[in-house]
Amino acid sequence: MSKKRRIRNDGTPKREKLPDMFSARPFEGFVDEVEWIALRELVPAASAPLTLTPALIEEFGDRPVTVATVLPMAWPAMTKPDGRIFLGLQRHVQSGHASRDLAVALIRALQTSPGSPVSVPAHAGVGPVLQDLVVDGPLEVTLHDGFDFWLDDDAGDDANVKASLERANASIYPTVRLAAAKAAYWCRVPDRGHVRWVLPDDEDAALAALARLAASGDLLLGDGTKFAGMFRAHGRLVPVWDIPRDPDPADWEAPLESFAKRYADALADTSPLDAAARRSRQGLVGRQLTLR
Repeated sequence: MSKKRRIRNDGTPKREKLPDMFSARPFEGFVDEVEWIALRELVPAASAPLTLTPALIEEFGDRPVTVATVLPMAWPAMTKPDGRIFLGLQRHVQSGHASRDLAVALIRALQTSPGSPVSVPAHAGVGPVLQDLVVDGPLEVTLHDGFDFWLDDDAGDDANVKASLERANASIYPTVRLAAAKAAYWCRVPDRGHVRWVLPDDEDAALAALARLAASGDLLLGDGTKFAGMFRAHGRLVPVWDIPRDPDPADWEAPLESFAKRYADALADTSPLDAAARRSRQGLVGRQLTLR
């Protein structure tokens, strides 16, 4: 039986409304879920190699794939003449399911001849997510001082790409990945520094632990620091501290390690919050911003 097409009053066919998609935790299931969130929302210039599943390798060949925070003009994907594929995490057109968007971009890139532009639909539609298409494992993140890794040795003649590269490079602020906790990053902005940490735990449990620390005066990273608030990003909390601008990133490893221990102890306490912690919890909720 043929499907009936909906017709407008003027006789033209109506566009079918595509279902909205939303995933509160689009990177759930990845070993490095919190690193995916950090690269998606916090880190200006970074990349990491990905490995295709055996099924995709059999169908398309073993094409090297790299996920990058940003691509030229915020493209979803691009292919290189030698067959390499780049996936962009931070992009203009996106649905409510980041991993589904990435999956569509990867499939379209694999279907595209090397070196040709990748056409990605405005709406991803239903289908596989990135977790279905790449081999899971720890991300080997490389931080970059600029976005020159976009370019081939003989590239750079495209005026639009060059202009995008210049704008992107100008927007980068110094960022360092801290070893004291997974998905923790130091960065320096013009007038201060920040430490940002994507917590790996359930939002409610993480919020309760932070509330306990706030109530006991243990929420800071040390003298001269300030708890600036926190983001909610893809189902996880991201506390942010204002820190003095001048100390080196390595100087914050020990304070973050000490805080991580206090946080772990507070997280293990599952007793009801006392009055002070409940007040602190309300204050923390009032200072959070939802990114995704």
